[in-house]
Amino acid sequence: MKPCLGLLFTYALASAQILPVKLVADWAKLPTGAYLGECSGVAVDNDDNVWVFHRGQSPILKFDRSGKLLASWANAPIKSSHGIKIDPDGNVWTVDVAAHSVKKFSPDGRLLMQIGNAGGGPGNNSSKDAFNKPTGIAFFPNGDFLVSDGYENSRVVKFNKDGEYVMQIGGVRGKAPGEFDSVHDVAIDEKGRIYAADRENRRVQIFDGAGKLLDTWDKVGSPWGLAYSAKDGMMYICDGYNNRIVKVNREGQIVGSYGQYGKVPGRFDLIHHMAIDSQGALYVAEIKNWRVQKFSWQN
Repeated sequence: MKPCLGLLFTYALASAQILPVKLVADWAKLPTGAYLGECSGVAVDNDDNVWVFHRGQSPILKFDRSGKLLASWANAPIKSSHGIKIDPDGNVWTVDVAAHSVKKFSPDGRLLMQIGNAGGGPGNNSSKDAFNKPTGIAFFPNGDFLVSDGYENSRVVKFNKDGEYVMQIGGVRGKAPGEFDSVHDVAIDEKGRIYAADRENRRVQIFDGAGKLLDTWDKVGSPWGLAYSAKDGMMYICDGYNNRIVKVNREGQIVGSYGQYGKVPGRFDLIHHMAIDSQGALYVAEIKNWRVQKFSWQN
């Protein structure tokens, strides 16, 4: 009889090294009386500024790496936040899950581009410029990008830097190779390989640049968010259902993990998304705890 994959994952996670990270207490400095809503996304720009995307007032916030608030976009046209990324030119891209759209902003908050039927309803798996509850975004070095389209549709869509449709991966909801059940985030490594967080199938599927399936990681938990670190060649996975960060090498082997459920600082409740700065610090966005926590590495 074959062993249960859930038991294999539980064993692998239990036997993995605990990541030597430490909480940076009270990192985000908010004005008196201000608070974050559900934190769905976090991104780091080339200057190590941290961008927080949340479901509250002023949905886009910019902090420096010490936690000082630098900017607050009170009038950003966002219906409900999900993913956020900074492109190679420093522009801020947001994934608005409820408005079925992706929006590109300049660093000072000017809306430059929108893809998706924000006011006209969702698209389907055949749509070239419309989504149905999209989730995440990732960039190639030349500015081309991928969108995980995600809760209702079941695909990863590629666009060129001008926002023109190029191709898609998937398009069928299911459990077979190349199919998705809630593709919740997407990431790209330095070799151009595409990593799709297939959340409800509890796996990460890896594709080449043409969309050919290369590998499947099915023992790394339930991937909600993905953050690839070119510095150490590791993928960091937000395992949302188990409230852990899981560090995985290129072969899909768990190198270490950190976290458990809880409300106090240093614990997680629905870990949703993550970003890594140039020093390796981890910024972790949580849905139910309404916060982004920062972790540094212990010497």
